[in-house]
Amino acid sequence: MSKVYCIRNSGVDYDQLGKDALKLLKTIMTETGHQFEQEVPIKVHFGEKGNTTFIPAKCYDAIINYLKEIGVSPSYIETNVLYRGSRTTSDNHIQTAKKHGFTQIPIIIADGELGTDYDEIEINKEYIKKCKIGKGFGKYKQFIVMSHFKGHIEAGFGGALKQLSMGFAARGGKLEQHSGIAPIVAAEKCIGCDLCVSKCDFDAIYRTDTAVIDESKCVGCAGCIAVCPKGAIRNTWGGSNFLEKLSEYAYGASKDKDIIYITFVHNITKDCDCMGKAMEPIAENIGILASKDPVALDTACLDLVQRNSKKLLFEKGRASLQHAEKIGLGSVQYQLVEVK
Repeated sequence: MSKVYCIRNSGVDYDQLGKDALKLLKTIMTETGHQFEQEVPIKVHFGEKGNTTFIPAKCYDAIINYLKEIGVSPSYIETNVLYRGSRTTSDNHIQTAKKHGFTQIPIIIADGELGTDYDEIEINKEYIKKCKIGKGFGKYKQFIVMSHFKGHIEAGFGGALKQLSMGFAARGGKLEQHSGIAPIVAAEKCIGCDLCVSKCDFDAIYRTDTAVIDESKCVGCAGCIAVCPKGAIRNTWGGSNFLEKLSEYAYGASKDKDIIYITFVHNITKDCDCMGKAMEPIAENIGILASKDPVALDTACLDLVQRNSKKLLFEKGRASLQHAEKIGLGSVQYQLVEVK
C-alpha cells in the first residue's frame, strides 16, 4: 500500500502553501532516502492566457529556493499544447509563462518550438505501443511533478497522471491520446498557402484545392496544427479509450524515471487550466498532497474532494486510475498520512 502525505490548508496564503509543499517534499525525502541529482526539472502548468485559477508561481518559491540551497539546479519543464492558443509554440508558451509570474528559474519546453521534437518510449500496452515523449525529458532521470487537482472535460479530472500523460507528451503524443494519428483539414478554412506542405518532414501533406493529409504517411507529430495560420488543421477530439490511453502515456512518461509528485488541491474548478477564461471554484480548498505513487496520489485527491464536497465530482476519471493500476503504474490502495 502506497503512502500519500497530506497537509490540510484551505487558505489562500500562497507563501504558506509553498512552504507546506516544501515540508511534504522533505518528508518524502526523509521517509524514502531520496537524494536529488545536480539538475532537477519541476513539471508545472503555466495556465492558458486568460485563466486565473492556475496555481500561482509563488507556490513554487519555497521548493525552488530549497533546491538551490542544497546545490541542485532547478528549472521549469513543460510541453506545447495541441490546440491553438497562447502556448502552441515554445516562444509564445514561454512568454505566457513569464506573464503569469514564472520567472524564478529557466524554462524548458521539452518538445521544441512546434511541439514536434520527441523520443519514442516503448511500452507495448493494450492501446499504446510507443509513446511520443518530449525529447527534452530524456536528458533527466529525476523530476518533481507538481500538479493542480481540478476538473477536466474529457479526463474527469486533472492531477498527477495527466501531468505525466499530456504534460510529458509531445504534440503528436497528445494527438494520439485524444484521437487517432492524423489530424484533419477544414477545407472551408484552408487558404492554400502551402505552409503545412513545406513544414511536413514526412511528405504527408499535399495540396489540391486545399491541403490534404495522407494518413498512410502521417506519423502524427501534429506540427501542421501549429504552423497553420488559419487554424484549418485540427484533431477530431473524438478518439476512443481516452482514459486508458492517458494512463498508458503516464506509464511511458514515468518509465525509468525517479519522480516525487506534489499536488495542490486548491482552486478546484470544473474545467482545467487550459481554459483561457476566469472560472469559479466548485469545491472548497483542501490542502496539499504528495507521494512517490501518482496513482495513489490522484486516488487520494479524488476521494478527499468527493468526501469534502459530498458529491461524486470528477468520478469519470476513476476509470483511468483503475487502468493505471492494472498496467502497473501504481496502486489505488493508499495510506493517508497527515503531516502537521
